[in-house]
Amino acid sequence: MSENNQRLEIVTPQKKVFSENVDFLVAPGSEGELGILPKHAPLITSLDIGIMRVQQDKKYTKVVVTGGFMEVRDNRVTVLANAAERVEEIDVQRAEAAKQRAEERLASKSEDIDLLRAELALKRAIMRLKAAAH
Repeated sequence: MSENNQRLEIVTPQKKVFSENVDFLVAPGSEGELGILPKHAPLITSLDIGIMRVQQDKKYTKVVVTGGFMEVRDNRVTVLANAAERVEEIDVQRAEAAKQRAEERLASKSEDIDLLRAELALKRAIMRLKAAAH
């Protein structure tokens, strides 16, 4: 690892999604986006559902994260995400189907629907589709 980059590890309960040296990253913090350069001050924060943009050698990679936590320390960034996937791994048809199901649940206004769960499912599907489209 050179002085101009930092180690990024993105881990979910199922697998390690990303483990490489990066130049810069932008993470969807719960209070807004966070830009992390090498030698960043120590930090722990919660993450929102969103798109993490990772820069390596002037190329960007996108990773959709669905909440979790991020720790920055000693030129290492560790993301413990509820779920995460690289943009090239996104199944667009599956994301479209999830979006449609969530929209139908919200539109039904049924009393046995967990509204928060349906809203979060819709937000996750929209983020996955947005990342795949760009």
